Amino acid sequence: MAQDESTTDDDAVPGEGSASQDGAPAGVPESSAQVGAPKSGTPAEASAGGTPASSHLPPAPQELDDLQVLKALAQPRRQQMLQHLTLHGPATSATLARALGLNTGATSYHLRELARYGFVEETPGPGHGRERWWRMIPGDRRFPPRSRQSAETRLVMDELNHHAYAADLELFARLQQETDADDAGEWADAFPYSRGTMRLTVAELREFFEEYIALLNRYKRPEADTPSGARTVLTRFLAFPTPVTDEAADNRKGPQTP
Repeated sequence: MAQDESTTDDDAVPGEGSASQDGAPAGVPESSAQVGAPKSGTPAEASAGGTPASSHLPPAPQELDDLQVLKALAQPRRQQMLQHLTLHGPATSATLARALGLNTGATSYHLRELARYGFVEETPGPGHGRERWWRMIPGDRRFPPRSRQSAETRLVMDELNHHAYAADLELFARLQQETDADDAGEWADAFPYSRGTMRLTVAELREFFEEYIALLNRYKRPEADTPSGARTVLTRFLAFPTPVTDEAADNRKGPQTP
C-alpha cells in the first residue's frame, strides 16, 4: 500500500494515559485484543460497505495503577513472551523457551507471574498430554496519565516503553525483509503508513483517541468468523505535542510592544 502522509494545519497536544490493543498496555507487545469501548456501550455495526463488526461488547477500560503490576509487566523477558503469544497464539513454556533461547524453568516462572497479574491464563491445548498451554487474556488495559504517575512509576514506564518501542522497530524491519521475497504476494504491500499534524485541545485529543479505539474494536471478530487468508496485523498509535521551545512560547504570547 502506498504510504500516505496527510497533514492539517497544526500540531496535536497530549492526551490522557495510554491504552493497548488486545490485552496489554501501550508500549507492550500487542497482547490480544480489545481496547477502549465505544462511548455508546453498544456493539459497533458493520458499515454499508461490509466492514467487519464486533458481535461482542468491548471490555471496560482497566487502569494499571499498581506499581508492582507495572514492574512485573516491564520485565523484558515477559514482554518477549507476550509478543510471542500475540504473534503465534497459545504456547507452552517449552515452546516459549525454544523460541526465546531460555530454559523452561525461566519461562514457567514468568508465565506464572504474568498469570498472577492477569495478563495470561491457561487454555486447552491440542492433544491429551500433560503440557500446560497459555494464552493472552484480552482486555482494555491503560496506564494512568503521566500527571498522576509517581517518580518511580515514571521510571518504570519509561523503561517499559523503551524496550517495547525497540521491539516494535525490530519486528517491523524483520517483516519488511520477509515481504521483500518474491513469494510475498499481496502482503508485500501491507504496510500502510501515515504521518499527520492537527491542532487540538487536550479534550479533543482524548476524543480522537477513543474514536481510534472504537475503530479497532469494530474490526475485532471471533476466530470462527475470520475469513481465510487473514493474518494478524499489529497496530500502534502514537500522538504527542510538539516541543514547546522558547521561540514558540514567545510566539504564543503575541507581538510585544517595546
